[in-house]
This record gives sequence, C-alpha cells and structure tokens, in this order.
Amino acid sequence: MPHSWKETFSRYRDIRLLWIFLMGCSSGFPFVLIGSSLSGWLADAGTSRADIGLLGTVATVYAINFLWAPLVDRVKLPLVGRLGQRRGWIFTTQILMLLFVLLISTVDPASNLVLAGALALGIAASSATQDVAIDAFRIDQFARHEKEKLPPAAAMAIIGWWTGYSWPGYLAFVQADRIGWNGVYLLMAGIILLLMLFTLIVREPVTSRDLLQEQADRRYQQELHSSKIVAWLMVTVVEPFAEFFRKNGIKVALMLMLFIFLFKVGEAFLGRMSIVFYKEVGFSNEQIGEYTKMFGWFVTVSFTLLGSAFNTRFGVVRGLLLGGVAMASSNLMFAVIAAVGPVEWLLVLTLIVDNFTTAFSTVAFVSFLTLLTGRAFSATQYALLASLGNLSRTTLAGLSGYSVDWLGSWERFFIVTALMVLPSLLMLWTLRHRFDAIAVDADNK
Repeated sequence: MPHSWKETFSRYRDIRLLWIFLMGCSSGFPFVLIGSSLSGWLADAGTSRADIGLLGTVATVYAINFLWAPLVDRVKLPLVGRLGQRRGWIFTTQILMLLFVLLISTVDPASNLVLAGALALGIAASSATQDVAIDAFRIDQFARHEKEKLPPAAAMAIIGWWTGYSWPGYLAFVQADRIGWNGVYLLMAGIILLLMLFTLIVREPVTSRDLLQEQADRRYQQELHSSKIVAWLMVTVVEPFAEFFRKNGIKVALMLMLFIFLFKVGEAFLGRMSIVFYKEVGFSNEQIGEYTKMFGWFVTVSFTLLGSAFNTRFGVVRGLLLGGVAMASSNLMFAVIAAVGPVEWLLVLTLIVDNFTTAFSTVAFVSFLTLLTGRAFSATQYALLASLGNLSRTTLAGLSGYSVDWLGSWERFFIVTALMVLPSLLMLWTLRHRFDAIAVDADNK
C-alpha cells in the first residue's frame, strides 16, 4: 500500500499509460455510433421507444465476443501482422468500422430500420472484437509484479473510453440539428481515421505470451498424444477457459461470474433509455450534448483519478460497494427529474452523482477483472469476464423500452432500476472477505 497520496498519483508518470489512454479512446468511440447518437437519430425519426430499445440489442455481440476472442489471442493476421498481435487486430477492426459507418451515413432509418439495424450490428461486431484486442493490449503492458500499476491503468482506460465517447458524442448532438444525423455519421467516419492514427502511434507490448502458448501446445500434444494441429485447436479453444476455472476453482469462478453479471443490470437499463428520457422530458439536443457529454466528461475524469487512488489505497471491494450505492442513488435522482421536468441544475447534480458512480465502480471492476486474468490468454479470459457484464447491459436492457411502457411512467422505471442494484450489493457485502482474499491471492500469483 502506498504511503501517501503523492506517491499514489506519481504512478501516472509512465508512457504506457498514455498508450492505454489512446486505445481507451478507440474503445469508447463506437458507443457513440450504436448508443447515444443512434438513439437520438431514431428518436428524431419518430421511432418508438420499444423499437429503440430492441435495436440497441445489436450490442449483444459484446456479451458473446469471448467466443471468438481465442482467435485474437492466437491468429496472426496477414499484412497488418507487422503491427503486432494486438495492434494488428485493432487496426483491422477499425477498417471494418469505417466501412460500416460510411454505409450507415447513407441510410434513412425512418424508412429502412432493418438496414440501419444491420449496419449498426456490423459496427457493434467490429467494435466488440476491437475491445477484445484493446483489453488484452492494456493487460499485456504490465508484468504480474507491477500490480500497483493496475488501478492507474484501469483509470487511464476509463478516461480514454469516456474521452472517445463524450467528445465525439458532444460534437454529434451539437451538429445534429445543423447538418442532420446522416451528416453526423459522415463526420464520425473522420474520427475513425484519427483513431487509426492512434493505433499506429502506440507501441505493441512485449510479453512472454508466445512462449507460454508454445508450452501449452507441447503439454497438450504429450497428454493427448495428438498432432500439432489438434493441440493448437485445444489450446486455442479450450485452454483459456480451462485455465481460468483451474486457477480459481469452479465454485469461486461461478461466484465471480454471477456477481459480474448482476452488478450493472440497473445501470444498463437506465443507460439504454437515457437519451430517449432526456428528449421526452424536454431537454434539447444541444443541452444533451453539453451536459451529458462535455460536462459529464470533466466530472468522470476527475472522479476516475480519485477513484483510482481510492481503490489503490483501500481496495477494490470498498470501491465496488461505494460505487454500487452511488449507482442506486443516481437512478433515484433521475426519477426526481422525471417528476419535476427539465431543470438544468438538477440534471447537473444528477450527472455528478452518476459519473461518480461510473468512476469508482468501474476502476474497481476493471482492476479486479485484470487481476484474475492470465498472461497466456489475456484476450480470451478478460473477454469471458467482461462479456458477463455486457450480457446484462446489452441483452436484458433490450427490454428497457418495454419496461417503461409497462410500468407506465419514467418515475417508476428509475425506481425499479435503482432496486436492481441491491442483489449484487448484498452479494458483495456477504462475500466481501472472500473477494478481498481472491484479490490478494491473484496479486501473489
């Protein structure tokens, strides 16, 4: 544990954290395309709340990207392979995203919602694959003995994510009424080109991944008396998951997976409907851009740095508890806005609490998942864990529009989303000592 706050923040003087920040920007940006901007575009086009919620389920691919994550760990891509295993995959997915964004910029969702949804799915699938490579890029930057770097690395990834999400998102909503949403997506294609430049600038991490994978290949050949091809397939498809359960034990592994799934269910429901809510309650596109994107970015960056220091000094379990309580509180504050209308100062206060939630809970969450990830298959194992959180965020939250309609009011909807946080908080409090032990155990491996 660091002896002072000064020592804690001094750990940010590492060039690798800048690279993680830049890749974080690339990770956050696609959510502008398939999240807030798409919701705003569909709302302005007169699409129903139910359809907007359902179309958001294209992000379900984030919940299943662990299925093809082994390819990101093991397959070396031609041509771009010279960039390295991680950067090669990142650059390729960015090319695909650029293509899909250029195509969707020519579509009118009011008359062709299915095509818009198909192209949004293409963006989401490319982005979900990019996330696998970016998470592995971040994890591979630091050796196991550099565990004190994990909260700062998580913080820079989060700050990068929110920078890539908030600034382009602000630009999208500010320009939407002037150049139209089709023009906005064309503008977003230019931002992808900038992100591709970031990929060329950062350095590929140096790891012992290839050696560890070769050792696993030889072990499978000997144990199964199989050919190199069969061993390669077993190591690629089976070993990343087998190692995770073997390292943590089946009971602990399942317990972790359940907690990860439950923790952000309420936040996911709120996030899917937030833009629709802002519009229906009376906020303009420009206000949405200024408050939820620009102001939200400044608040998130500030609290993320503080959250990183807090989690470093006091542990991830306390960070998760504090973030979970704040998560429920911010959802209740949205219910107040629904009752009183578009009051700007109340929105500001709500966003402060909401972004505090994001900072403390996410830094702890990412740090904890990273500690549980092995070095030979970092892409696959982190994708497995993160996908569980994404499963609730993308799949179940697809019912958010129907939930608002069924509950009959925004106030009741936000109260229910606040209550959704309670099961995971109860689980975390009950198992807090076990979770602390898991973190310490992972540190020592």
